[in-house]
Amino acid sequence: MLDVDSLIAIDFHTHAEESCGLHADDGYDDFQEAMSDYFKSPHKSPPTIPETAAYYREKKIGAVIFPVDAERETGFRRYNNEEMAELCAQNDDILIPFASIDPAKGKLGAREALRLVKDFGIQGFKFHPTMQGFYPNDRSAYTLYEAIAETGKPVLFHTGQTGVGSGMPGGMGMKLGYSNPIYIDDVAADFPDMPIILAHPSFPWQEEALSVATHKPNVYIDLSGWSPKYFPPILIRYMNSILKHKMLFGSDWPVILPDRWISDFEKLEIKPDVRPLIMKDNARKLLKI
Repeated sequence: MLDVDSLIAIDFHTHAEESCGLHADDGYDDFQEAMSDYFKSPHKSPPTIPETAAYYREKKIGAVIFPVDAERETGFRRYNNEEMAELCAQNDDILIPFASIDPAKGKLGAREALRLVKDFGIQGFKFHPTMQGFYPNDRSAYTLYEAIAETGKPVLFHTGQTGVGSGMPGGMGMKLGYSNPIYIDDVAADFPDMPIILAHPSFPWQEEALSVATHKPNVYIDLSGWSPKYFPPILIRYMNSILKHKMLFGSDWPVILPDRWISDFEKLEIKPDVRPLIMKDNARKLLKI
């Protein structure tokens, strides 16, 4: 059981990149190598969930962890949500499991979402519009959103451009426009009781993300995927003021280590009363732990 009081932080954005029982042979290694090169990551092969748990346990940082179900668009076999959840249950002192379901799965995906929360302790859901190839406000995705809203669990959407697909031919065919946060404004309006997190500084749509988070009470921002030294001034200004209760620490493990993120964050001019909100308190309230 997670002892939040003993933690120094909660990392809202970590990836379950590799199944312990099955090594991908479908182009995933090339994708991971490009990601590692882009972020200058020390990990040359994806860590397993137990390895991730051991790292975060040593650092006394809780971790929201998830796979990405993008097999329809990328051809990469998805990490089985049930297997991931079972491994997280064995490390529930440090890991908080989110699942990932391609919205194209429709009613099948909706049933899976309900079952994962009921039977496997899933605490939220991750969407990656660029990798999954969909606009978040596409009505075909609402079947899945409706099921998730029924559970009361939060949803996390990748936004903007990070290193995913960078440097690969055609960006590996991934289209950045899917991840403009303005499309999530529609979702926030249509599902006002469903907590929504916009992942990453939303380059090149940072102001759109800040606008949505300011306007919609149920929208938050996680600060993963970028070193804080690259945060634009307007993001820091909002972090220190009207959105200080809606900003969340996230690293983007394993491509960005929390040590690196925290070290760079400490160099920013963040108000003393705001730092603990971003590092742990906002996540704790959002996750109800």
